[in-house]
Amino acid sequence: MVQATVFKGSKANIAVKDTVELPDTLTGDKVLVKITYSGLCGTDLHYTNQDIILGHEGVGVVESLGPDAKWLKKGDRVGFGYEHDSCGHCHECLTGHETYCPERATYGGDRVDQGSLASHAVVREAFLHPIPEGMTDEEAAPLQCAGATVFAVLQEYDTQPTETIGIMGLGGLGHLAIQFAAKMGNRVVVLSGSERKREEAMRLGAHEFIATKGKTELKTEHPINRLLVTTSAQPNWHQLLPILAPGASIYPLSVAFGNLEIPYLPLVFNGIAVQGSLVASRNIHREMLAFAALHKIKPINEVFPLTEEGVKEAIAKLERGDVHLRAVLKAP
Repeated sequence: MVQATVFKGSKANIAVKDTVELPDTLTGDKVLVKITYSGLCGTDLHYTNQDIILGHEGVGVVESLGPDAKWLKKGDRVGFGYEHDSCGHCHECLTGHETYCPERATYGGDRVDQGSLASHAVVREAFLHPIPEGMTDEEAAPLQCAGATVFAVLQEYDTQPTETIGIMGLGGLGHLAIQFAAKMGNRVVVLSGSERKREEAMRLGAHEFIATKGKTELKTEHPINRLLVTTSAQPNWHQLLPILAPGASIYPLSVAFGNLEIPYLPLVFNGIAVQGSLVASRNIHREMLAFAALHKIKPINEVFPLTEEGVKEAIAKLERGDVHLRAVLKAP
């Protein structure tokens, strides 16, 4: 048996180190991955009080494969994200939308017992993504969820390069969304509370920056066709709706358990849509990795050791909002 070191949530709402046994003999298309880097996502904070292995932005090296694994080989670099399995037979699976499969197995659910804050993980080959040449493991880790989440919106819903993309918030998701949208040829407008992040937004590829705090009315050079909301707090919709173009779409991308409240009439009179979106399907996930590698899109990471102390420090900083853009943990 493989003795894997893992970091789990607990009733005390802190990450604790544990050891689990992984099988020597893998079944089906299961693959044993030795983790080299793991991203830390805001979604992980919802599970620090539960008895599960934390983390869903894993990158590592293939160590062994089950008998039905056909495409990977020992030594390959791979990544995995939020979804670990689906039925493979329903309409959603057959049309490339397996993230919405009724029988999907996703991080935090009772059918997933693996996580990326660990020394090893066992994941189906079908849900592992090869890491492109030229992309480091550290760069690849945050792309497994944060990158997949923002890229999915820009790809899945037929975004045109002539459109103006608004990005609310310059954090872990927002700084990747800026880069992807800019490299796709879109005009990018970043909205943030203060002027503090203006220089960084423009350096990442934004064309316009709007500080929203204390303003009753916002103005933009071009109306926004698609607004990606990457902040955890709900925006001031009375500020934002007037700068959206008729027929615009709003994509709430952060995880929250409260209600989404938005003025009703502006949606009706301007044909504005609110579109839910989960992470990328496998096809779009792999397109995202290829696009990021080609265009040198890289997350800005703060690196911690993948140890009990490192995990606790990274989670504490993320909870305080002190992580600069993205936290990544490096295996010893």
